[in-house]
Amino acid sequence: MDKPTLAIIIPCFNEELCIRNTVEKLFLVINSLIEKDKIKSDSYLYLVDDGSSDSTWEIIKELHSKNNLVKAQKFIRNYGNQKALIAGLEGVRAIGCDCVVSIDADLQQDEWAIEKFVDEYMKGFDIVSGIRNDRKTDSFFKKTTALMFYKLMNLMGVRIPVNHSDYRLISRRALELMSQYHENALFLRGFFHELGLKTAYVHFDVKQRMAGKSKFNLVKLMELSLNGITSFSIVPLRFITVLGFLMAFFGFIVGVEAVFEKFFHNNAPNGMATTIILLCVFGGIQLFCIGIIGEYVGQVFREVKARPRYIKDTELK
Repeated sequence: MDKPTLAIIIPCFNEELCIRNTVEKLFLVINSLIEKDKIKSDSYLYLVDDGSSDSTWEIIKELHSKNNLVKAQKFIRNYGNQKALIAGLEGVRAIGCDCVVSIDADLQQDEWAIEKFVDEYMKGFDIVSGIRNDRKTDSFFKKTTALMFYKLMNLMGVRIPVNHSDYRLISRRALELMSQYHENALFLRGFFHELGLKTAYVHFDVKQRMAGKSKFNLVKLMELSLNGITSFSIVPLRFITVLGFLMAFFGFIVGVEAVFEKFFHNNAPNGMATTIILLCVFGGIQLFCIGIIGEYVGQVFREVKARPRYIKDTELK
């Protein structure tokens, strides 16, 4: 296999404090790989400004003017990390590359692990997923919610490795396959593991964020998990079916017991508190199930409208 042209995607949202340093460090990685004859000299960076309100885009334009291997595009507003990643993948596919790595703008993920990614790609793997070694840099709350996220996703049928985010390498072949999927809410972590292409895993260490604050909070984590579940799994709908059957069966048993008490013991069931409790419990369960169905209906609603995933303001090639 010939050495590849590598593209590196960096989604950015209000990253003015660290974007210069990030670009500088990633070019150190690229130049090192070029010197080792592992990638071609036309390898480049592709930044996606996800509607930043600070000076991120001005800095990106300045970096592009000094080095045409810094390519970028800007959204007209904030669409979210997943849309920025998709835009980056579509952007580098149009420009051309043999493989592409996506990495966060804060470079908490070890950028030097990219060499291991490329090594696995050269062995014939179309997808190389990064797996963080630990969560020592996370707070207890973030560590707990992240673990719950992975457990919930796998329980609901979305098979993604624990501690894998969006730090991965994919081949040109995987990019071409992705172009055939036009759904609006494409969940990349689940999608690339569902493709069935030959996959390898690279473990890496996580560093402290160099500057600024993380843009990923509990609300966005919940949005991501809901999108992933409703995009890739119907397990919750089957859960509702089973729950409905169990509730009906429970009601039948209670009815049989009431008839038995009336005819054999002449003891009519009573208890207002019990009745109210049961109504509240079953009413809550019904509302919960309606909410799950509503999430799927909302997903269908968004897909049927077929609106663009994002709107590009400008692009620097």
